[in-house]
Amino acid sequence: MSKKVVIIGGGVIGFSCAYYCLRAGHDVTVVERGAPDRDCCSIGNAGMVVPSHFIPLAAPGMVEMGIRMMGDPESPFYIRPRLDFDLADWGMNFIRSATAEHVDASGPLLRDLQMASRGEFVRLAKEPGFEFGLKKNGLLMLCRTRHALSVEKHVAEDANQLGIPAELLTASETAKLDPDVEMDIEGSVYFPKDCHLRPEQFLQSLIHFVKSNGGSVLWNNAFQCWIQHADGTVSAECQSGVLDADYVVVAGGAYSPGLAKPLGLHLPMQAGKGYSLTVSKPIQLPKICSILTEARAAVTPMGNALRFGGTMEIAGLDTSINPQRIRGIIKAAPKYFPQFKSEHFEGIKPWAGLRPCSPDGLPYIGPTRTVKNLLIATGHAMLGLSLAPSTGQVISDLVSGRTPKFDLRLLSPGRYLGW
Repeated sequence: MSKKVVIIGGGVIGFSCAYYCLRAGHDVTVVERGAPDRDCCSIGNAGMVVPSHFIPLAAPGMVEMGIRMMGDPESPFYIRPRLDFDLADWGMNFIRSATAEHVDASGPLLRDLQMASRGEFVRLAKEPGFEFGLKKNGLLMLCRTRHALSVEKHVAEDANQLGIPAELLTASETAKLDPDVEMDIEGSVYFPKDCHLRPEQFLQSLIHFVKSNGGSVLWNNAFQCWIQHADGTVSAECQSGVLDADYVVVAGGAYSPGLAKPLGLHLPMQAGKGYSLTVSKPIQLPKICSILTEARAAVTPMGNALRFGGTMEIAGLDTSINPQRIRGIIKAAPKYFPQFKSEHFEGIKPWAGLRPCSPDGLPYIGPTRTVKNLLIATGHAMLGLSLAPSTGQVISDLVSGRTPKFDLRLLSPGRYLGW
């Protein structure tokens, strides 16, 4: 039976949910506070599909590494000091989650979600109307030091045990794999199942599908408040009026906690600001996307351009550009790619986006116990694009009354409320 679905949030997660719900035969409306030409976290990111990322952000050693980086204004990680209960709560939950047990429990689930998404990206790339430059070239974890390479070697061993192919390469083997760019590295780990794409084109393909297949998109339509009904369901009041629905999906990215709070839902989350710089005419153009391991930066070929991205700046819902973080990305590039100089980045307008980061590094996906018709799909941090199709599938399954093929217990929106 067709259900009426209202999705709050017009990023890649919201429109992925809309896509799969429409395919299942449901009546879908996407509510987005911005305009069709808005900027958002789904547009300027690194565009990577990463089964290699099976370790959640909250992992052993991350707290210590974060503390060390705090002293460097150009480091890839920074927390803006401020008196904020939500930040303190998030930090304590992060510390409690950064354990080997959490990593071991999360790995198989993230693997399954990532591989399912990858399969969908491959399928979608063949569909009419979906043109987003998918490249199945793999990913390189580039390491400049023996220590970093040793750490990544252990990650590769864990990946192979999970069934995610990974190969340790010397510097010369890496150069042979991607000969179009000069690299100054000790070695690398190659993940052949990873992919990259043009994120803004993927989002536009989803929007086009939704609008062409009976879905409704309400632009410039900010959420106002919830209307709670006696039967335990809610309607969403937006600028255009009240929207009744069989299911309401909160997919508001970093703004989701504010949407959920009036309903008594506690979604610990911090906005992790990331930056990118896209060089339109790079001096060299690799074929394989990469992570600059020590610098925590991502490098992705986007057609004839090359995007450099990175940083995790916890500074609230603030999209302003911090020049020090940009300098950190620019300084990292020549250390791995010697042909690149700082002047190659002159005149490039930096992009910034807010990634919704849960304290345990796992997204919130699923139903709530307190509101019968409310579903949550948010908190994906750096994996929003990569996990978008599998998230959309889960939401569609729940709307359709089907049991999702993934175990959602670790992703429960109520895991910080005791359910």
